[in-house]
Amino acid sequence: MARWPLISAISAVLLGGAAIVYAQTASEDGPSTAAAHGQDDRDLAASEEAMAARAAIADDPIAPKLEPADYDVTIVFYTDYQCPFCRKVHPELNRLAEEDGRVRIVYRDWPIFGAASEESARAAIASQWQDKHAEFNDALMQTQGRLDSAKIRAAADRAGVDWARLQRDMDARRSDIDASIGRTSMQAAQMGLQGTPALLIGPYMVPGAIDYTGLSKAVALAREFNAEAQGG
Repeated sequence: MARWPLISAISAVLLGGAAIVYAQTASEDGPSTAAAHGQDDRDLAASEEAMAARAAIADDPIAPKLEPADYDVTIVFYTDYQCPFCRKVHPELNRLAEEDGRVRIVYRDWPIFGAASEESARAAIASQWQDKHAEFNDALMQTQGRLDSAKIRAAADRAGVDWARLQRDMDARRSDIDASIGRTSMQAAQMGLQGTPALLIGPYMVPGAIDYTGLSKAVALAREFNAEAQGG
């Protein structure tokens, strides 16, 4: 299976022990020859393809989002509610969103730990239609141990979720929810992700857990990348 352009060519840096990889799509300066021009064309095409791939990941119409009006960096969080390392990253990511204020977070539920993971992912996605995703997401991430239906219901109650409405939304939007989870799983496989958590921070990937300091540095790198790409 072909990898997505996002990681078709990678370099790695370390931030707080976390590996961060990013695509290199810009061509190096070289002789103005037909071959060089051909390489430029390929680099441009690769860059455009990479941008389209990132947009498909970040702009999924069903994936829940925390989206400030003036955001300038997007973080895509691949997560499973039963993943202990996801539970550790969650408060770090919340702190970043609160203190930075210009970060959009896209939650890509990737339930890989069985039936309870799937049940909680579907419920969390559906909670956005009653504007309760942030609260329910917090409650699920703070639940200790392995999940089951009773713990998921208890988390919903703590979050103030209308359970009857949630069931109706899960049923009415079943095909949308299934399709979104399917897209997440496909993208994760195409990017070669080995498990949760994984984060895409602008053009960078963090394949594993990262703390607040690492997140802040990665966001700063993403902003530098964006400024250079815009000629600034």
